[in-house]
Amino acid sequence: MTLATAPARPLRIGPIDLDVPVVLAPMAGITNTAFRRLCREYGAGLYVSEMITSRALVERNETTMRLIRHHESETPRSIQLYGVDPKTIAEAVRIIVAEDHADHIDLNFGCPVPKVTRRGGGAALPWKSKLFADIVDQAVKAAGDVPLTVKMRKGIDRDHLTFLDAGRAAEDAGAAAVALHARTASEFYSGFADWNAIGELKQAVTSIPVLGNGDIWSADDAVRMMAQTDCDGVVVGRGCLGRPWLFGELATAFGGEGTTVDATLGFVANAFRRHAELLVEFFEDEDRGCRDVRKHVSWYFKGYPVGGDIRTGLATASSLAEIDDLLGRLDHTAPYPGADAEGQRGRSGHPKRTALPDKWLESRELASSASEMMRGAEIENSGG
Repeated sequence: MTLATAPARPLRIGPIDLDVPVVLAPMAGITNTAFRRLCREYGAGLYVSEMITSRALVERNETTMRLIRHHESETPRSIQLYGVDPKTIAEAVRIIVAEDHADHIDLNFGCPVPKVTRRGGGAALPWKSKLFADIVDQAVKAAGDVPLTVKMRKGIDRDHLTFLDAGRAAEDAGAAAVALHARTASEFYSGFADWNAIGELKQAVTSIPVLGNGDIWSADDAVRMMAQTDCDGVVVGRGCLGRPWLFGELATAFGGEGTTVDATLGFVANAFRRHAELLVEFFEDEDRGCRDVRKHVSWYFKGYPVGGDIRTGLATASSLAEIDDLLGRLDHTAPYPGADAEGQRGRSGHPKRTALPDKWLESRELASSASEMMRGAEIENSGG
């Protein structure tokens, strides 16, 4: 399935050396320990946690403390933090470092979800340039020797782009790398990512790695992105949904050690079963683990001859025994279906006007009256 290859290009983020320039993007409800472990079984790279809310971490929310755990097999360990207040984010970083929860920390400035942006968080925040710079500066100082990176979008919409200013500010503040999802918040996940913007950011930010994110559905796409933009690495999100073995293809494409698979229906069924097993272990609850894997059914079996009754059964199963019975009914010899299993997966939607605080776009400075309002952007629970 992988056609293109590229010369070996290791990636260095602070003191972390990666054999291949590949990062798993944080995805709410997806990139928990179970999924990260599964992806690691096929390839190499940096595998980032679900988004962790800084306030919830400081308050030691039970769900959040579970989400920051890593399995002993995970190295390097990576956590993504989200927040809007420099002091709270810095305190969350200090906790992570002091208690040795991670080897790498990423800051989220790319979330386009209305409940976040309407209070000035996520992709809306870099518009307030001083606030953005203060957050990164304080977080970098709190992180000490632990490398801290920034993930962002192009801006709010095409008339309010922030990625070049934000990239340079992150570089000046001492960030170890910057990653760009090459869409605006208003584009959400629609249309096509603007890879040219990644190239622009690479030209503007010269002393630290620049990573590209958006529309990497295959290893070929990753090779093309790096060749077109000269970026230093790729961040893979929706392209690996139901395809954790994509990381093996990526590793192989970039000259590393990865597992290249023959994705027959039997192989996919076994991967799905492994994912369910790891989720049961993560939640320490068979029913909950089997319920959580339900969202992955359509992604794993996209394009494969799996009948509606079996799909429905897998999407309602509450035990590993039920899953085993359903998977046993499949034709495990059915071959990889080619183009029908390829391409876009996960959410896409349509462009929409970004929900923002009142008068947010009138100035790039944060009005004092907006500070209290923004604290509502820090949703109580982590993970999205």
